[in-house]
Amino acid sequence: MERDELKAWLRLSLSPGIGNVTARKLLGCFGMPQAIFEQTAPALRQVATPVQTQSLRTEPAALPELLETTWAWLNQTEVNGCRRQVLTLGDTGYPQALLDLDDPPLMLYLLGVASFDEKRATSAPWSVTSQRCLAIVGSRNPTPQGAANARQFAKTMVQAGLTVVSGLALGVDGAAHAGALEGLTEDATDLPATIAVIGTGLDRVYPKAHHGLAHRIAQHGLLLSEYPLGTPPLNANFPKRNRLIAGLARGTLVVEAALQSGSLITARLTAEQGKDVFAIPGSIHAAQSRGCHALIKQGAKLVETAQDVLEELQGFSALSVTAEAALMSADTPDDKRTTDVDALLLQALGFDPVGLDALQGRTQLVTADLQAQLMTLEIKGLVARLPGGLFQRLSAA
Repeated sequence: MERDELKAWLRLSLSPGIGNVTARKLLGCFGMPQAIFEQTAPALRQVATPVQTQSLRTEPAALPELLETTWAWLNQTEVNGCRRQVLTLGDTGYPQALLDLDDPPLMLYLLGVASFDEKRATSAPWSVTSQRCLAIVGSRNPTPQGAANARQFAKTMVQAGLTVVSGLALGVDGAAHAGALEGLTEDATDLPATIAVIGTGLDRVYPKAHHGLAHRIAQHGLLLSEYPLGTPPLNANFPKRNRLIAGLARGTLVVEAALQSGSLITARLTAEQGKDVFAIPGSIHAAQSRGCHALIKQGAKLVETAQDVLEELQGFSALSVTAEAALMSADTPDDKRTTDVDALLLQALGFDPVGLDALQGRTQLVTADLQAQLMTLEIKGLVARLPGGLFQRLSAA
């Protein structure tokens, strides 16, 4: 992209009162952005309101600085094959899945090794197509089991040949991205493992705790944003970006979600686009499960294993040997890690969060012995300690 062309697209995106829908109408009427800004006021008013027309005829004050920042960002030297790209509605490489949205972003900022090429997706290295993508989303405050489920499901999906799409948020999103990266084999040099759709500019990482994770995603997939460089983490941007997560994927798996979770927005948008919604059920006592239960009541497919998802996605019904083994190891007790005493305590724990007093009532163990056994199971990774003095058995037990 030439500098003048980039300037025109940035100007259109910055023009106050010009949203994606109006911008698309202007482009359809006049062609490229440069042509829009050459029009007279009467010509613009055929498509835009008088206020919008005035906005289009006034260069935004922030344009020069943003142009310099974006141009410099685009021309930075590639590191480990990670490319910086700006895709516009006029580019052939713009993902078709997003063009089908009612309000596709005018501009997409990309950082990573993957690209969108629907025609060459079956043969070109690092090409991404929505038919090979699954969104995995959920609570920012998942239970230990929820985080483990997100990680394991994502890992298995990548091993089965899918790319995992999520939002880089804390909790389920981060676990899904991490699991997808774990699913790569040592010789997987051309498989885009995961795409992170973020709610800030690509020159910053939010949350900061995911800085290292974002770096690894760029090396094995893609970071994507519709927001200009320098955009801070504004609350309104995150629900809005969920339409891109839904749009890029063939379906959405909700791992855990409260009734007010933003993940339910992604699920709703997925359903509205005529795509599959999957949900993992949980404890009836867990707030993080109520959103999933609501989705299931509304028609989402209840999921217990990764195979349940893959069977719904034609062409991915057969798990690889590695993926099948991963599923088995996630659901099968490891005899080497458990003793008979451990097994009895695990049985008493069940799979719902439980307090120490309730466990004492179930096991009749004295407090000191019970706490010692729980500590042992924590060290073995079979039990998680939750806020409020609660304990929860993990499925790997």
